[in-house]
Parts: sequence; C-alpha cells; structure tokens
Amino acid sequence: MTERSDSVGDGRPEVLVCRDLSRSYPVVDGGALHVLQGADLSVREGEVVSVTGESGAGKSTLLQLLGGLDRPTSGTVVVRGQALDTLNERDLARFRNQRVGFVFQFHHLLRGFSALENVMMPQLIAGKPRSEARGRAEELLRRVGLGERLGHSPSQLSGGEQQRVAVARALANRPDVLLADEPSGNLDMRTSGRLHDLLFEVAREESSAMVLVTHNRDLAHRADRELQMEEGKLMDIREPMQSRAGGRHEV
Repeated sequence: MTERSDSVGDGRPEVLVCRDLSRSYPVVDGGALHVLQGADLSVREGEVVSVTGESGAGKSTLLQLLGGLDRPTSGTVVVRGQALDTLNERDLARFRNQRVGFVFQFHHLLRGFSALENVMMPQLIAGKPRSEARGRAEELLRRVGLGERLGHSPSQLSGGEQQRVAVARALANRPDVLLADEPSGNLDMRTSGRLHDLLFEVAREESSAMVLVTHNRDLAHRADRELQMEEGKLMDIREPMQSRAGGRHEV
C-alpha cells in the first residue's frame, strides 16, 4: 500500500491553484443556489489531495470547475500559470484534452472500441501520430496490468479492468492535473484497493496534481492532504502532525 506523506509538496512547484472560487445556479423563484462560496486550493506536482463532504456539498462541482468542464461564477482556476477564464471554448476544450485527466465512478469507455483504442483516442484527438499514440497506450495498459488485454472490448473486461483502462486513458496525454470522482464507488473492496494503489502510484510517478473526491474515509486519509467541503469552502481536517492540535482551517 502507498504510504501517506505529509510533506510530499515540499520543494515541488504548484500545478493547480484556485482562489475564491464560487459557483451559483439560478433557481425558479429568481434567486440563486450557492454551491461553492470562495473555495481556495493549491496542489503541487505529485501531490494527492482528497475532498470529502456530504452529498450535495459541491464536491463534483469543484472538480468540474478545476477541469474546465464548467466556468465559475467568480474566482480563478490556474494550471501551470494558465488562467482558465482567459480561454475561449475552443481553447478550453484543447486544455481539457491535453492537460487534464478525468477518472469517474463509471468508466465511460467507448464500447465499440478496444482497450487499446480507448487509450489511444485522447492522443489522436490531440493530433499525435498514430504510432506514438499506440506506443503510449500499450505502455500504459501494461503498466495497469492489462498488457494481455489490448484488443479486448469493454464488454470483455471486468469492472475493475474497465476502470483500469479508464485510468490509463486519463494518463494518455501526460496531464498536469488528474481529477478522480468516486473512482471505485462501483467496485468491490479488493478491486477498489488495487485501483487506489494504482491511482496514487501513477499520480506521483507522472508528477500530476491529483484531486480525489470520495466518501471513503480510509481512502481520503491516504492522501497527502485531506480536505472537507463545508458551506461551499474547503476546510483542512487533518491534525498537524507536529502539534496534534486538531481543529479546522481554510486552505
């Protein structure tokens, strides 16, 4: 199992930064539903940050904003110096394809394509040569233990194998940011444990900044930092190891 490190970010550059991030949605009475209210976050190379909270607290909304799937009502998201609010829709789509890897609870694999083709697809969309895309896809699938399953379609793979293909696909373009939303929520305990090991390992080896949303407290505690969404803000809920003082504070 991957050991937790409380100093994994020391000396490493920040990859993902959001400041004063808010997202509101209009409601039928003319008012607004405030989901995020001034959330702040920074994640460094190879760092894993977990986010927990009650259902409806805004965890998935946070990931959508960090990954450029939605735009904030106010505040900023910056990835390696690139502010997402300066990108038009075309450039934002390119950003999502080339710089962000998404792993969801349900794998969303393309059923008409093999495991190899699913992992090649993001690279081909990014304009990489087919031979390069194939080589990277084969490397990643071997890395996640599916080197003998390259030609299998999703329907020929188990749930855990399909999710490993999804992890390989998320890493295909060597993303700066890896976002995982309940990535093992539909898997059994043993398969989930293997998937968690894989996610932590590849995030650190690829120097991605990973934000992991989960209801699994054991998984959340394995992260380098453990945050909780409360009233639209992110609160650090881990005791400082040097003082064990406890308490909560914004990050």
